Amino acid sequence: MDLSIIGYDPVGAWAKTAVTLDELLSYKNPAGLSWINIDGLESPDVINRLAEVFGIHPLTVEDILDTEQRPKAEEFEHYLFITLKAVNPGAELEFEQISLVVTDDTVITFQEKPGDYFDGIRRRILNNAGRIRRMGADYLAYAIMDAVVDEYFVILDTFGSGIEEFEERAIDAGDRDFIQDIQKEKQNLLRVRRVVWPLRESISVLMRMESSRISDGLEPFLKDLHDNIIQAAETVETYRELIAGVMEINLSSMSNRMNNVMKVLTIISTIFIPLTFIVGVYGMNFTHMPELGHPYAYPIVMGIMALIAAGMIIFFKRRHWM
Repeated sequence: MDLSIIGYDPVGAWAKTAVTLDELLSYKNPAGLSWINIDGLESPDVINRLAEVFGIHPLTVEDILDTEQRPKAEEFEHYLFITLKAVNPGAELEFEQISLVVTDDTVITFQEKPGDYFDGIRRRILNNAGRIRRMGADYLAYAIMDAVVDEYFVILDTFGSGIEEFEERAIDAGDRDFIQDIQKEKQNLLRVRRVVWPLRESISVLMRMESSRISDGLEPFLKDLHDNIIQAAETVETYRELIAGVMEINLSSMSNRMNNVMKVLTIISTIFIPLTFIVGVYGMNFTHMPELGHPYAYPIVMGIMALIAAGMIIFFKRRHWM
């Protein structure tokens, strides 16, 4: 478990790391805002101790430790609690839980796994870039959620590129891995959907929440975040429809290929029906068959069979059956 803290106000900012929770709490900014970050959830004792210090409800602690928690937003007496899923930047498609506890002067983030993509927020605080040091704890919480949502669009862009590749592969009926690969893509997209849709509801709850910890100035930012979530959700649904369409194209391509094969086999079988009849007649080996004694019987029969086959082929072509 990694412990870090950033303290800031309009005048200055600093960042510290700590080995113990007591050391971490000693760095808390008494006059400004503090951002405490906990990387890893493998030490419940530390989280419980932190909960005692900040008056965090035991039910909130359970939600923090439950990594399968559905994204949500709740208001308690002394804080706001927000949990959401972030894309793990170190993997192709893995999600980790991010939990936020927002008090009047502190934001505490609990990350399921070490490492994140919040360095841009840290640089903005330390370099006094943007408005973040002039705003309250609610704006910091918004900035963290906005960074998570921005990463969703990176993943969705990857899905979009993948779907374009599947469209090219869909018409190749000989691609044996196509169904398995696109089914995996479909399952991954479903996982993204399960993350995005509940977060839309959470942001809606925050927008309707009449809390002293959410300033009036944050409303346009939350609205913009909500619009981004809606856009991500709509993109997910669009990609799901596209994947379904690509699967239908592949099935149609396979059906057309099968139809062509069956068409060729049917034509061959049809041509051989009269030929098989002629061969069957002269294969009966009766004693009194006048044709058997004719010196030119064999070439005559072979010629007739060739004419029948050629005539049937010409007929099929005129009817555009082949």
